[in-house]
Amino acid sequence: MIIVGGGQAGLTAARAALAAGLRPVVLHAGAEPVGSWPDYYDSLTLFSPARYCSLPGMVFDGGEADRYPARDEVVTYLRHYAKSIDADIRTRARVAAVQPRPDGGFLVRTDTGEEVSAAGVVAASGSFGNPYLPPLPGRDGFAGELRHVAHYRRPEPYAGKRVVVVGAGNSAVQVAHEIAPHATVTLATRAPIQFVPQRIRGRDVHHWLRVTGVDRLPRSVLARLVRHAAVLDTGVYRDAIATGLVDRRDMFTALTPDGVIWADGSAEPVDAVILATGYRPDLGYLAPLGALKRGVPRHAAGVSTTHPGLGYLGLEFQRTFSSNTLRGVGRDATHVITALAAQLSGGGWRHRRARDTAHRSDAVRH
Repeated sequence: MIIVGGGQAGLTAARAALAAGLRPVVLHAGAEPVGSWPDYYDSLTLFSPARYCSLPGMVFDGGEADRYPARDEVVTYLRHYAKSIDADIRTRARVAAVQPRPDGGFLVRTDTGEEVSAAGVVAASGSFGNPYLPPLPGRDGFAGELRHVAHYRRPEPYAGKRVVVVGAGNSAVQVAHEIAPHATVTLATRAPIQFVPQRIRGRDVHHWLRVTGVDRLPRSVLARLVRHAAVLDTGVYRDAIATGLVDRRDMFTALTPDGVIWADGSAEPVDAVILATGYRPDLGYLAPLGALKRGVPRHAAGVSTTHPGLGYLGLEFQRTFSSNTLRGVGRDATHVITALAAQLSGGGWRHRRARDTAHRSDAVRH
């Protein structure tokens, strides 16, 4: 079995595959199997306490359980987690394409030309590599800095500048707040920001998500309940907007060569626009399979509805509210790997496995 991606989703998939008696090979594009965490902005901290950040089989330790871990703590944790898994993890192995084999299974090609046959594939490559850039009128003519938050690192380069951050989620608010002491910042949103208290009755909101069962609500229920992005806040962000440290305005209607046109028709020069507009699944390598619809995987709870032996992990709301988080991805991994193991153990897979192993010494099999 091939697992594409060596972040939290891929590593938990490998652990679940080993527990199911499979032999996983993890192909990861980066230099070490820690996902995209090293590429996030420097000051990023999790909005969930350490006690809710453990992957299956290893406690997220190293300090107070109620602290909010920093980016580099997550990197260190995933590094140790990868070492604890007795799986073949190959780094600097970016998957370029997954193709169907005529006699069943898959042929996985990397960007270095390596080819590996596999009966099963788990796409666990996340979404960080595919930031969403919304269509903005005038974008091509804008002479200022325009970047997605995926490429933002720290606030100092924006000192003394006029900056607009687009988005109403956690990253948008956190980045705007961080830049505000250095620059004049506006949050451009399509609706007022929805704040959720970080702590309720003295307990972090994640405690209540767990005890109430919201963390495990199925996707069908979530679709009715979750309508807009919400920002977890201790009060700091709400106060920053209330006091004017961070300005909040309705989304601009267009970019001009030197700035933006606001919803009221006024034009203003702007030095930089940072788009905290989310991500889309980074699954272009599956295009040869026909497993995607407009870039989105066709699946049921992470199990492909187009190809037996194909699964997904790390998708937002894949099965539950916590699917693409450290605390929730392990449950999805068990579900998906159990389903794929059942598919791969049936019918002609055993015959094809024996035949392919005889023909290809580099074949990877379950």
